[in-house]
This record gives sequence, structure tokens and C-alpha cells, in this order.
Amino acid sequence: MKARADFFVLAIFWLVLDRITKGLVTSKLSLNQTIPVIQDFFHITYIHNRGASFGMLKDQRWLFVLLTLAVVTGIVWSVLKEKSISTPMRLLLGLVSGGALGNLIDRLRWGFVVDFIDFRGIWPYIFNVADIGVVVGGILFALLYLREDQKKESLHDIHKT
Repeated sequence: MKARADFFVLAIFWLVLDRITKGLVTSKLSLNQTIPVIQDFFHITYIHNRGASFGMLKDQRWLFVLLTLAVVTGIVWSVLKEKSISTPMRLLLGLVSGGALGNLIDRLRWGFVVDFIDFRGIWPYIFNVADIGVVVGGILFALLYLREDQKKESLHDIHKT
């Protein structure tokens, strides 16, 4: 269990970071208000997202709640049971889990997700810290998994010859 603390520490850290940033945005800005940080490039824009990534599947709150609970439960179970998960993989799963839980709390509390990171002209969607954890953690996890899988296959091929 001690070796898996890194997973829980990062998940909790990312969840807390998400909650703090969303709390600041909701307490300081009005809905749909935007503050240019770098004009026409980076703004803080407070919106409510009732869908998934990129606004897809609007108003499917309970679907997202159930999917998030299933995914996070599966991740936690895997981290606790699977002894061969490397530290980088556990950390990336912690990032995904913390982000997923951050958006889950929004959906349960308000029925929508608070989004506010707005890169205009570069990215057409407004997102939040939780989304960064889910997307970046998920992509890096997949790449690392493929890399580790290729290493295993290479070792397997060496032992065959």
C-alpha cells in the first residue's frame, strides 16, 4: 500500500487544485464573463459545460456520473491490486483520477462542469484544470503503455531466438 501512495497523493493534489481554481473563478467572475490575460490569446472565461469534452452529449449528467464512478473505481482497484504498475503509470492514473473526480463533484453539485481556461485562436473550447488531468494523463498513460508493451514484445522476441 505504501508504494501506491504516490497515486493517491497526485490524485488528491490534482483534485484540490481543480477545486481551488474553480472556486476562485465562480467567486470572482459572473457567468460568461471573460478576463483577457493575453489579449486575443489567453482569457479566463467562466462558463457552464453541461456536456462532456467539447460540449458533446449535452445534459447527460447521470451518464457522466456513472461512467466516471466506473472508471475511477476501476483505476483505484487496478492500482491497489496490480503490483506491476510502474510509478510513472500510477502517477498518470492519479492525474486522470483527480481530474475525473473534480468534474464529477461539479456534476453532482451543480449538474454542469465549471470551465474557464480559454485559449482563443488556438483551441476552440474552454476547459478546466480537471480536464487537463484527464486528457494529458490519459494520453501520456496510453503512450507509456504502448512503449512498455513494445519493450515487453522486444524482450519476448529476444528470448525466442
